[in-house]
Amino acid sequence: MAHQSNLIADNIEQYLHEHENKDLLRFITCGSVDDGKSTLIGRLLHDSKMIFEDQLAAITQASKTSGTTGDTVDLALLVDGLQSEREQGITIDVAYRFFSTDKRKFIIADTPGHEQYTRNMATGASTASLAIILIDARYGVQTQTRRHSFIADLLGIQHLVIAVNKMDLVGFSEARFNEIVAEYREFATNLSAPDIRFVPMSALNGDNVVKQSEQTSWYFDASTDERYEGKTLIELLESVEVSRDQNLTDLRLPVQYVNRPNLDFRGYCGTLAAGVVRPGQPVKVLPSGKTSRVARVVTFDGDLEAAYPGQAITVTLEDEIDISRGDWIVSADAELPLSNAFNADIVWMHEETLTPGKLYDFKLATRDLSGQVSAIEYQIDVNTLEKHTTDALGLNAIARCEVELTAAIPVDNYRTSPGTGSFIIIDRLSNVTVGAGMIRGAANAREQATATDWVAFERDLNALVRKHFPHWETKDIRDLLR
Repeated sequence: MAHQSNLIADNIEQYLHEHENKDLLRFITCGSVDDGKSTLIGRLLHDSKMIFEDQLAAITQASKTSGTTGDTVDLALLVDGLQSEREQGITIDVAYRFFSTDKRKFIIADTPGHEQYTRNMATGASTASLAIILIDARYGVQTQTRRHSFIADLLGIQHLVIAVNKMDLVGFSEARFNEIVAEYREFATNLSAPDIRFVPMSALNGDNVVKQSEQTSWYFDASTDERYEGKTLIELLESVEVSRDQNLTDLRLPVQYVNRPNLDFRGYCGTLAAGVVRPGQPVKVLPSGKTSRVARVVTFDGDLEAAYPGQAITVTLEDEIDISRGDWIVSADAELPLSNAFNADIVWMHEETLTPGKLYDFKLATRDLSGQVSAIEYQIDVNTLEKHTTDALGLNAIARCEVELTAAIPVDNYRTSPGTGSFIIIDRLSNVTVGAGMIRGAANAREQATATDWVAFERDLNALVRKHFPHWETKDIRDLLR
C-alpha cells in the first residue's frame, strides 16, 4: 500500500514517479516475548494511515475474541495472522508488511520472540538493513534481547534502534530510560554494529512512534544532548543512512546464466553482489584466473554506463573465455583465496542435529556442490556470548565451524560481501534447508591441500567403522583420526 498523498488525486503520474524513486529500507522488529513487536507494527501502519477500512473493521471484530487490549482495538492482530498466534498472543512465523511515507518506502519483518523460533528470526534478519529491538521498560535488557542483538550483529546488520517500549507503565520516567540505555550500551561493547540509537515510546498508545509525545518532553527538550536522538521512531527510520552500507569497492558478480542467443552474442548474467562494474573495466574470472575487460553492461532497458549492487545485469567481455554458472567475475587486481576449506559461523535450522562428517549439499551464491562440516570449533551461548565445545549442533544453535567442500571456491568474508560470503546447507535426502552460514575466512594452507582427499577418506572410514562397530559414535571416530 502506498502513502496517502494529495498528488494521488491531483497528479497521479507525478505521484507514481516520486513513489518509484523513493529508496527502500528493510528492517525487522525483534525482542523478548510480549515486548510489543506486533503492536508496534500495527501502530506504525495505523498512524501512517496505511490501513484500509475493511482491515480496521476486521481487526476490530477480531479484537473482541482474540485481542489482549480490553475494549480498544488490538493492532497486533494486523500481523499476527495465524490462528495459533492469535490464540496464544505471540508471533510464530515471520510476517512481512509494506508501507511508505513521503520520504521512504519500508518493508517490515515481524520476527518471533520465543527462543524456539530463533531460526525464523534469523531468516527475517538475513535481508534487513536495520533492526528495531524492543525492550519492555519494566524489565530492561532480557535474555532474548541479547540473543536477538547478537544474531542481528552476526548477520551484519549495522543499524540498531533500541525502542524502550511500554514507557507508560513506568510513568515515562527519564531515569528508568537512562538505566536501560546504560545497561544495553554495556552489553553492546560485544557487538560490531557502529550505529545504535535509543527512543522511549509506547506502541499501544502511539507515544513517539509517529507523533511526538508530550509525556517525554525531556527526550525532545534535550535533543541537543548527546544522550538523546530527539526523534520519533518514524523519523529515525526515515533519516537513517543505509546506502553507504553497500560495498562499492570490491566487484563481485556471480554468474547465474550464460546467455548465448546467437553466434554474435555471449553474455554472462547475474545479480551484482558488490562493487561497481563499467564498460572497459579490467576483470578476472574465478576460479580459472583468466583476465579480460568488460565490453558492455546489458539490461532489458538498454546498456548501462555503470551497474551497482542489487542490479540484475548481463556482462559481455572483450575476450572469449570459458565461463559457466557458478564462476565469479571480479576486479582484475582482486586477491581472493581459492580453497575448499573455510571457517564459518553456522545457524542450525533443523530438528535433526548437525554432526561433523555427514555429507550435505552447499549452495554458495550461484554454485552448488557437496561437502561436510568437518569440525565444530565452538558453540556460542547467545545469552552470555560465551564459547564452549560440542560434538553436534541442535535446532537454533549457532557455532563457529570448519567446512570442507569437494571443490575449491573463492572464499569471501561475509562482512565484506554478504551476497558471496554466505551459504545454505541442504540435506541430500530430503532436499530441506537445514542450516545457513556466514564465511569468516579460508582455512590454513595444509588443510586446503588435503581437504578433498580427507573428505573422501573420512567418509569411507565412517562407513567401514559403523559397519563393524555400530556402537561407535562419530566423535569416537574423529578422536581416532586425530
